[in-house]
Amino acid sequence: MYKKRFFSGIALLALSASGCGLATSPERNVVVPAEPTMIDFVDPSSIAGLSTRTLTEGHSTRGRYVHINYPELKNAPALNETLRTQAEQQWREFRGRTTDPYAYPRPELNVEWQLAAASSQAIAVRLRTGMFLGASWGNSTRTYWFDPRDGKAVESSGLLDGKNALNRLAGLVREQLKTRGSQVERDGVTARGDQFDSMAFNRGGDLVVEFDDCQIGPCSLGRLAVAVPERQVRPLLSVFGRRAQESVEGRAPLGTPETPYEMAPGTMPPSSASIPPAASNRAGTVDCAKAKCVALTFDDGPGPYTGRLLDILRESRARATFFTVGVNAAAQPELIRRMSAEGHLVGNHSWAHKDLSKQAPSKIVDSVGHTEAAIEAAIGQKPTLLRPPYGAVSQVLRDVAAQRGISLVNWDVDTKDQLEEKAGDIVDLAVRQAHPGAIILMHDIHRESVDAVPDILERLRGKGYSFVTVPELYGSTGMQAGRLYRSGNELPGKQPLT
Repeated sequence: MYKKRFFSGIALLALSASGCGLATSPERNVVVPAEPTMIDFVDPSSIAGLSTRTLTEGHSTRGRYVHINYPELKNAPALNETLRTQAEQQWREFRGRTTDPYAYPRPELNVEWQLAAASSQAIAVRLRTGMFLGASWGNSTRTYWFDPRDGKAVESSGLLDGKNALNRLAGLVREQLKTRGSQVERDGVTARGDQFDSMAFNRGGDLVVEFDDCQIGPCSLGRLAVAVPERQVRPLLSVFGRRAQESVEGRAPLGTPETPYEMAPGTMPPSSASIPPAASNRAGTVDCAKAKCVALTFDDGPGPYTGRLLDILRESRARATFFTVGVNAAAQPELIRRMSAEGHLVGNHSWAHKDLSKQAPSKIVDSVGHTEAAIEAAIGQKPTLLRPPYGAVSQVLRDVAAQRGISLVNWDVDTKDQLEEKAGDIVDLAVRQAHPGAIILMHDIHRESVDAVPDILERLRGKGYSFVTVPELYGSTGMQAGRLYRSGNELPGKQPLT
């Protein structure tokens, strides 16, 4: 039940990315053909051995915001290395462009991903990069392909049979662009690699070529893509390109117009009233009005170390609150289910970790809503806590949270585990700053953070502390929608926005 509901959400992400997609006509049961530039992304949770990696920066009081997320696939070391290298290169280049530590609003780099193909014939990872440098967001895409037969990773141009094929493809794309209006600079389309770095196939076998914002026209045009028909592109493909095309052709989409959540691209359904709020199944076993309580919170996962962290918490009979990033939750729902089953609380940390305080209400609803859907699909409960990425809060965000029945949660103890390279230093910071009612910030995407947890648990238990989920800190008082919480012993009243 829950899984089917979320799959339609994934399909909507594909529709949103393409700007158009499947729809029903006014006549019942008549389906309008899909926009040809739509890419049907593969459900990542269906891929055995898939995990995620994250590079992040920005919890300090000034500087840039960075959140780069990419998949790591079993038996695809060359692809994993290519994605890691690309992520580190983007981070370095962004650092070079953002040297003013006092810039405001903060510059931001955000990279998320989708699987454009995943089979024994071909795997494709589409990286979608957003960059904010003070005025507006600019977006770009890059798609890498992997051949499981020879274990090699290639850029999108590797789908083609050499330079001549790329030149011919550029000509076909220019022809397609003739109908796009005078603002599109179609004569600027040449066989340069950076213009053909994001290519994938739709389920009809057409080759979808995506251009970056501002690349061949005004930035206001947004996403610009063309679909070169299968019959025209097939002679241009390499041997691997033909296998990749065949692996995608005819693949059924994850959602159809008949699903209960047919809607305009970019929007989310309101959560069903029948979905209960997320809660720890061990809540109430500790009375924080009498006991010394702290709440361990873990952001940005699930990641490669989350399973080991859950083992540690289970062995120590401690529970925590996990603020999960939606794209990771969707890729690894089994870890979300385990969190809930073992007494932890699952919270919302947005879909791709963009600074929500910069976003319009519709964008906030989209990010929060997609993450809610991913968590509901895994555990059948709606998360009612949201940790804003980077801890950044605006009045608009608080208003949206209030409307959706969500409480905002930051922290008052920062273990600085994003900066510390030694588990012992993380332990010392956590123990030194802990106090009754503390909300302690950590990240389960770092090995050192997870390594620090056993000593944190042992030393704080030695001081008489109990480990509970965030709502348990507030006892019978409860938590209010739209309010920002930083500590369990924080007095109610008017709060600043940041």
